[in-house]
Amino acid sequence: MSNTDLAPEPSGATAGGRAGVRQWAALGALTLAVTLLAVDGTVLALAVPALVAELQPTATQLLWIGDAYSFALAGLLISMGTLADRIGRRRLLLIGVAGFGAASLLAAFAPSAGWLIAARVLLGVAGATLMPSTLSIVRNIFTDARQRTRAIAVWSAGASGGAALGPLVGGALLEHYWWGSVFVINVPIMLLVLIGVAALVPESRDPRPGRFDLLSALLSVAAIVALVWAVKHTAKAGVDPVGVGAAVAGLVGGVLFVRRQRRLSAPLVDVSLFARPVFTGTVVASLIAIFAFSGLLFFFSQYLQLVRGYSPLEAGLRELPLTLASIAVVAIAAAVLARLGVGRALAVALLTAGAGMAVLTVGEGYAGYAPLALGLVVIGLGVGLAFTAATDAVLGAVPKDRAGSASAISEMAYELGVALGIALLGTLHTVLYRSALPDLSTLPGPSRDAVHESLATAGRALAGDGQQGAQILAAAREAFVHAMQTTSLIAAVLLVAAGVIAWKLVPSPRQP
Repeated sequence: MSNTDLAPEPSGATAGGRAGVRQWAALGALTLAVTLLAVDGTVLALAVPALVAELQPTATQLLWIGDAYSFALAGLLISMGTLADRIGRRRLLLIGVAGFGAASLLAAFAPSAGWLIAARVLLGVAGATLMPSTLSIVRNIFTDARQRTRAIAVWSAGASGGAALGPLVGGALLEHYWWGSVFVINVPIMLLVLIGVAALVPESRDPRPGRFDLLSALLSVAAIVALVWAVKHTAKAGVDPVGVGAAVAGLVGGVLFVRRQRRLSAPLVDVSLFARPVFTGTVVASLIAIFAFSGLLFFFSQYLQLVRGYSPLEAGLRELPLTLASIAVVAIAAAVLARLGVGRALAVALLTAGAGMAVLTVGEGYAGYAPLALGLVVIGLGVGLAFTAATDAVLGAVPKDRAGSASAISEMAYELGVALGIALLGTLHTVLYRSALPDLSTLPGPSRDAVHESLATAGRALAGDGQQGAQILAAAREAFVHAMQTTSLIAAVLLVAAGVIAWKLVPSPRQP
């Protein structure tokens, strides 16, 4: 029994298994869902000042408002990807889309910080059903290799472009509406996705899924959440027994999870996939690339606003070259992968992104915008092609009936890369910023602490301190730029290293 036995080929398919109009229309609905999910991951940062003023969360509550979504999303990706293979990818996607819309309303009208934290958890749970479900459905409805590559390029453009669009969308909404608008906008879009998926996407699942192992699911959640929390906690508080204990607990849970998967006849994750060089090399290269890319997005938005003085909307508009370039890759991705093969295409893409990061490093020291725009375009081209090649390699390495679990592993690498990139590069940037600050001994204690904390708090603390405050603020901006240039250069080196790994480990069979 094959996967296609479970549902008839949707109308619109052409002879020979090539996708027709209906499949491409279904891809539009799937890409819209993943774009919104990516936007939701970055849009909240701009709304923090407004929601803090209204809900007045404690410092701990504010951290959980930001982290609850990513913890729930990362912890449940593997379980949801495997669950989709078992109960049906379309069914789980419809449940997730409806849940995401409902949770968005709960978040938008939250009367308290605790309510908002709970809504963010629910958004993460629903989001965990969307990413692997959409990607595994793409794998199943596009059976032609060249068309599948092009479809994955479209999907990847939605994922990478959505992350960069977050600040632009958030800036536009927050200039006219209250902070809850960044959540309300999800509802009509998710309604469109719900209608599109219900009308256009066929059902698919693993015909022989085996029993869903609840203990494996709990172990995966415990391991991933503990590791992600340990990274974020250490970045904020430094190395302490609590962070080390969480990291050890996560590693122990991970070891127990892998050992259990080896013993089960129907494992939650087929760990033997990592014996394939194409799979392991792609996942490792992707994790390193996301690590570097997420650090760039995190710092660059701050740089445009705190150093260049742009409003959130103006900053979002100036990040558009990256988004547009990553979308433009759709036109060339299939041809590049066919000509170079997956491994070489992934390596070239990562090296291109590294070169763009180097251009951006130089451009950050100049007053004009043109060098920044050039760097963003080159990075967007490289990252867009890298996401496409990596995703295509992962899905092409597994049979269609295991697409959900393979997609979940790919997305898990993405989420872990984001957490590590922001936490570790963020910590490094903070250390470099503080080391480059001038002598602050002439400042009052509160102002000195504010400048030492971050450039954002420095700007607020020194706003009314006259000539001395202006001079110290200018020096703090220089320190921020110096720190950002160093971390951007490190990100460029990491992208080059990921490119070398892809070249060495990922095979490059060429498509006919």
